[in-house]
Amino acid sequence: MRALLIIFSLFAFMNMSFAAPYKGDAKSARIPAGTAFELQLMQTIDTLANQEGDVCNFVLLNDQKYHNNVVLPSGSIVRGSISRIKTAKLCSRGAVLYIDFDHIVTPTGRQVPLSLGFIGLPKVTYDGGIYNQKGYGEALQNNWNKCVDITKISTNYGLKAGDSAPGIQILTCPVCAIGGGVGGVCYLIGDSIIDLFRKGEDVCFPKGTVFHTKLTQPIDVPVS
Repeated sequence: MRALLIIFSLFAFMNMSFAAPYKGDAKSARIPAGTAFELQLMQTIDTLANQEGDVCNFVLLNDQKYHNNVVLPSGSIVRGSISRIKTAKLCSRGAVLYIDFDHIVTPTGRQVPLSLGFIGLPKVTYDGGIYNQKGYGEALQNNWNKCVDITKISTNYGLKAGDSAPGIQILTCPVCAIGGGVGGVCYLIGDSIIDLFRKGEDVCFPKGTVFHTKLTQPIDVPVS
């Protein structure tokens, strides 16, 4: 009987010791999805020179606040990497660059994972790749626009040539317009043929380039 009481007492003591919940004093500040992050590139990125897996670092340019308190100050380092490169190819197919953001280093030295998406870039694929030239179709469109510009410039030149003698515009305007049209068509045909064998453009961002990004998921930043 006495042995049973001792065993019961020990069991009750152990149960009380482990039943008390652990209370930590760690606090965090939540930065919501959609928050803008302005980042400055710390080294040049080039699809011709870089490889998949290369590290790329950025400097945060705008303070991130929580209840008017700065939790991620400007100057914090955001680390990322080149996750994928589609190299430039013939037929004017340009390179495509993919960048993954990994984490940001807090003032206390902690690494907080984050997910960012680019905003404001004019040429981004549906899956987030950055490019300068999409392919032969875009090259043809650019050549056509150049052809139209040549014709307009020639026509305007013919109009201005007759300012000193208004009557002569009847001659200079159509001659310059026809000449510009012929020249534009020649450019369109010639450059379009060359574009079939031309390698597309590479993507290059020099050191110091500023990117506008936003959080795609909220992050919790430890503050103590």
